[in-house]
Amino acid sequence: MEDYIIRGTAADNQIRFFAAYTKEVVETARKAHNTSPVATAALGRLLTAGAMMGSMCKNDSDLLTLKIQCQGPIGGLMVTADSHANVKGYVNHPEVMLPIRPDGKLDVGGALDLGVLSVIKDIGLKDPYVGQTHLVSGEIAEDLTYYFASSEQVPSSVALGVLMEKNNTVKHAGGFIIQLMPFAEEEVIAGLEQKIAQFTSVTSELEQGKTPEMMMEDLLGDFGVTIYDKIPTQFHCNCSKERVAKAVISVGEKELKEMIREGKSIEVNCHFCNTNYEFTVEELKAMLKKAK
Repeated sequence: MEDYIIRGTAADNQIRFFAAYTKEVVETARKAHNTSPVATAALGRLLTAGAMMGSMCKNDSDLLTLKIQCQGPIGGLMVTADSHANVKGYVNHPEVMLPIRPDGKLDVGGALDLGVLSVIKDIGLKDPYVGQTHLVSGEIAEDLTYYFASSEQVPSSVALGVLMEKNNTVKHAGGFIIQLMPFAEEEVIAGLEQKIAQFTSVTSELEQGKTPEMMMEDLLGDFGVTIYDKIPTQFHCNCSKERVAKAVISVGEKELKEMIREGKSIEVNCHFCNTNYEFTVEELKAMLKKAK
């Protein structure tokens, strides 16, 4: 199954939903950052959420950033996405290892522990919108559910899952965001709450071969489901040597002169995709001229 997101509504537009399959997105991130299983699960969940939330943006130039600062051994995570569901991200400590939880699942909550979730939306205004909430569980889906309710006043159900193979590659990944509109009737709200309470998990659904469409049909079929869009999603970093060079120039003349004096090439790493860019002394001299 290729990676994609579906968007749609149910119950005469009283419910809107986003559902995704993101195995390749998460596997690409795992390879780029050489993440441990628990770090893959944490980053994979946030990437999946980021891709869906990015697809909620209205304008081509809109950008969304999800940032988690936390006390747990993973140290923090960052994901950015655009309105076309191109997504990228990294964890501060990709090597973190924790024992499996008693229920057999990866201990993402233990890896994150206490912390803060920031949602930053750059939608072309003078200043980006920033919403912040405390982590309620560190499991990411529950934290985003809480964020939507408290910061955006949108009752939501967020479910995210990453299932690993025994060789630590990604077997399945995906999730959904289901939201109630302000005019949702009590009967619809009660019916949806009952359906969500009966839902097992994203990973168990994907393991059974369920697609995002099937998951939404299972959860929302009784209300009448309309799917409007099917959007491809991918792990995509827009870094390039030219962009990185601009960042190096921005450090200023003094620092550039210092690098040139050392007489050695420098290497700059992109956090998001882990690509290294080398700049020779001659290239640094050319950059110094541009900086003046």
